[in-house]
Order: sequence, then C-alpha cells, then structure tokens
Amino acid sequence: MNIQTKFFEYQELELVCGETLGPITLAYETHGELNEEGDNAILIFHALTGSHHVAGFTPEVPTVGTHWNTACQTGWWDEFVGSGKAVDTDRFFVICANYLGGCYGSTGPSSINPQSGKPYGSHFPHIRFSDIVDSQIPLLDHLGIKKLHGVIGSSLGGILCLNFATRHPQRVVNVLPIACGLRASTLSRAHNLEQILAIENDPNFKDGDYYDGEPPRRGLALARMISHKTFISLHVIEERAQNRFEQEHDEFSWYKIRTPLESFFLHQGRKLVNRFDANSYIQLIAAWSDYDILIDSGAKDYTELLSRCRHQKHLVISIDNDVCFYPDEQQEIYTQLQKNSVPCDYLAIHSDKGHDSFLLEPDLYTAAIRSALAN
Repeated sequence: MNIQTKFFEYQELELVCGETLGPITLAYETHGELNEEGDNAILIFHALTGSHHVAGFTPEVPTVGTHWNTACQTGWWDEFVGSGKAVDTDRFFVICANYLGGCYGSTGPSSINPQSGKPYGSHFPHIRFSDIVDSQIPLLDHLGIKKLHGVIGSSLGGILCLNFATRHPQRVVNVLPIACGLRASTLSRAHNLEQILAIENDPNFKDGDYYDGEPPRRGLALARMISHKTFISLHVIEERAQNRFEQEHDEFSWYKIRTPLESFFLHQGRKLVNRFDANSYIQLIAAWSDYDILIDSGAKDYTELLSRCRHQKHLVISIDNDVCFYPDEQQEIYTQLQKNSVPCDYLAIHSDKGHDSFLLEPDLYTAAIRSALAN
C-alpha cells in the first residue's frame, strides 16, 4: 500500500540552547483512524538513521531528493505496524515523524535558511533530544491528540520515548522503550566522538557548508563503519560477510581490501552515504552524547523524575546480545521504575542478531507489544 508523506508547518520553536528556530516543518505519516474520543493514538519514534516512514511503501518524498532511495521506500517497521500486526492499525491511529535536524523532509541542516536563502549548514543550531520531542508536540495538538494511548521507540527512538514520557507525562498512558538507556554510556560517547571526528576530518566537510559542492562521503562512510559493528552481532556480521560475493572497490593507497569481512564493512559505510546527510548524522549523534534523562528533565533525582509517571504503564524491552545498548542499561530503567512505584514489566529478547533484532524479528516482540497496548 502506497503511503503519502504529510507535512506540518508552524512558526517557531524555542530550543534548549536558548535559540529560536523557525519556521519548522515536520515530515510525518499516519496509519489507521483517530477515534472520536481521540484516545487511540500511538506515537512511534524512529532510530538514528530512520525516518517517518514506518510502514507501507512510499516511492518518493517531495523535497528529499536522491537521499530517498530504494532502501527507504519500504517502511522500516513494516512487519510491526499494520492491520493485525503488533501495532494494529485496525485499532490504533499511528503517527511517526521525521526528526527535527533530520534529512527526510523535516527542518534540518540541509533545509533552506530563510535569512540567507541557502541551506543552514553550519548555521543550524545544536539540538538536543528534548528539542526533537518538543518539536512534535504542536503536531499532536494539530491532530487533536491530547493524550496518547502509547509511545514506542527503539534505540535512539527508545531514548526519545522515555524523554516524552517523563517530560510530558500527562500526554501518554503506555510507554514502550526498546533497547535504550537512561543516559549516553561511556562507550556510546566514545564511538560518537570517533564518528564526529571521521566526518569533520573529511576535507569536503567544510565546517558543514558543503551543499554547493561534493559532500563528505568518505567521512560519513567511515562514521557508519564505526557504528555498524554495534548494531548487529558478530555471528551475523560473519554470516553476512561470507555471503557477500562482490568485493567493494578499493579506495586505499597502500592497503588493499583482502577479505569479505572488510568488503562488507566498506559496503555498509557506502550504503548510508547514498541515503543520509552528514550534518544530520552529526547533529543526532552529538545529541545522543549529550543525553541524560535527569539533565533533560530538570529533575534532581529519579524519585522526582518518575513520581510524574505513576499513572503510566511501562514495558521495558531488552535484547540479550545487544552491544549498542547493553542489557544492563534496560535493567537500570526497569529497576528505577520499580523503585519509584511506576507500573512496569520487563521483557528480555533472546536473539543472535544483536541490536538490530528490533527491526528484523517481529515474532519475538508481537505478543508482548500487543499485550502492553491491550488496555
């Protein structure tokens, strides 16, 4: 089923950094129908390089250009969202928006700055995850949604899910964070710094003002190679590498690609370059490094933070083989919810696919998600 991207525009947004950004455009899509009471809506937050296109087929998105390629056309959670699926669109009205700072139709560094008539580039302000969450509140108001039946997110989307639930607690009932944490871990911040450095060291980056020339392809490809090894398990990496028969073209001077594994990682880096903007990538991983739910919420401790959420019901989902957000991070979420009397359940998914299990294995999640959203 072809799904059309919608666009919502509003005047301005005050950011955490103190700057005011505007006008704001959000690209989003919806599935199902909002009931008369307006209480059957589910908001889904996407992962780092995902988009608003959560389900169905969208051949193109106006204003996105070549970044919207065949890898983007099928919804990233197509096996989870739809009629009779884990998030059942026969019952729920589902919304997913591309993030502020992104590159799939929402206002971001590649958007035109009305003050200069050129892409924002280096002049796009540094955003935090709270800005991304707050940018979607006017969209919910526009759609007539005062309180969400549920908010769901995986990976970075899980972080935003928790940010929404704790900073706008009266606007949601059911909260389903998947494979995420309460703050950026030391390992995440180290990986993110390596990726930012990879992009900034590309001569084509030009401080982010590269839109009139060649983009920093090598830097972005290297950044993706750094991160990709945390998204899937070593078992899956070996399996996919051995099944890769075509070797990537060398771009080295002294070194030459020698093995299918090396070819696989180079291919993964280059794939992202064709569908994502380097400035958007830096914005999102920098916001990830800055993330701490207590700082974001302005709470002095978890008791103050979670006392706001005792009317909610949480299902915390963990993946046992995850090395992007380790299971200890989800266990900490669950422990804090329990200690502060927030109704919660915990599900540990056993998978050899690692972090990306939440994209690949709907059968492992469907029953739990349906049950969590049942009431």
